[in-house]
Amino acid sequence: MGRNSASVPSTVVWSPEFLTYRLGATHPMNPVRLELAMALAEQLGALGEAERITPVRAGERDILRVHTVAYMGAVKHMSDPDAANRRETPILARAHGLGTDDTPIFPRMHDAAAIVTGGSLDAAREIHHRRATRAVSIAGGMHHAMPDHGAGFCVYNDCAIAIDWLLEQGHKRIVYIDVDVHHGDGVQRAFYDDPRVMTISLHQHPATLWPGTGWPAEAGQGKAEGTSINLPLLPGTSDEFWLRAFHAVVPGAVRAFGPDIIVSQCGVDSHRDDPLADLALTVDGQRAAFAAMRELADEVCEGRWLAVGGGGYSLHSVVPRSWAHLIGLITGSEIDPAAATPLEWQQLVRDRTRLEAPTTMGDGGEASFPPWGGSVVGTTTGPASRERDIARVDSAILETRRVVYPLLGLDPDDPRD
Repeated sequence: MGRNSASVPSTVVWSPEFLTYRLGATHPMNPVRLELAMALAEQLGALGEAERITPVRAGERDILRVHTVAYMGAVKHMSDPDAANRRETPILARAHGLGTDDTPIFPRMHDAAAIVTGGSLDAAREIHHRRATRAVSIAGGMHHAMPDHGAGFCVYNDCAIAIDWLLEQGHKRIVYIDVDVHHGDGVQRAFYDDPRVMTISLHQHPATLWPGTGWPAEAGQGKAEGTSINLPLLPGTSDEFWLRAFHAVVPGAVRAFGPDIIVSQCGVDSHRDDPLADLALTVDGQRAAFAAMRELADEVCEGRWLAVGGGGYSLHSVVPRSWAHLIGLITGSEIDPAAATPLEWQQLVRDRTRLEAPTTMGDGGEASFPPWGGSVVGTTTGPASRERDIARVDSAILETRRVVYPLLGLDPDDPRD
């Protein structure tokens, strides 16, 4: 694991302006989740001695690293409060994936998306300029936005923009790890033919969940073949099997690639209580995933780790606790999953959501897992059983390893690789 985590310089990026990214009063991605996460982290001391910075909005040049001039212009047009009354607005919206139930038009959309993007860029700058070894901006993680259209609640793809900025600064190899329940399709597309960026996505199986991409065969193209890694998991996958899959695929691939920095999209809609998906992780399992990425960064790239948020729609319960754990892991001020949530925070949850807050920082989940043992796969059909569940996750592991591991010079059937 390398260094003493508490001694690592770290940065937390935050602005109340992040709360202006509000897609509508009834939209599942309500920014109250960010407010509650930061309040919980603050009250539990998870921000520690980290540098706290207020981001600036991403400028046009940075947005155009990933997005087209036409798309950015459309977003700006639709950000005008009077846009709804203009004849061309519905046409522009349809052409650019906006104005849908998923990604509706909202006031000052460009400014809100630009401050979210600016947060991720500023986190990248802190690490590049060696003011921090780790940095986090929980408002980021808009991984579905494409060059010319928005999608899946995402307007500008802050993840891809921050990675492109890091490449321009001279970083030779970057690993992007996406643990959101949905496939990180926009980031994969941005770097699908770029051998300098390895994208890794663990997500619910694309046959069962939007956006329907992220199959193991999507492995990159040209000189980048082998640098796009997808590990789809069946609905109902719980902590121990998700972690078994992560550790069977991700560390070996990352070590073989040898990145300068790890960028993580830390969506928490993989939780068993999330209303929009069907995986079955607990807060404890998600915390273990974040800790594994930190340990990997310590091992392979001198601790350089940039973390952003992402999905997560259990607004009052899962998102605040999981991302408070993430912040604590970034800063070295880790939170015990057995710790009680502060009474002041519980009252804030009631005030903001009219719901009862969780009383502890964990779900009593299991952060340990049985390590993958090799290429022998048992019976994947038949009555539900632990043996069948192991066989199913092992089948997914092996399918992904057999696509990409040989391209990385690794043995897909050997658990030591």
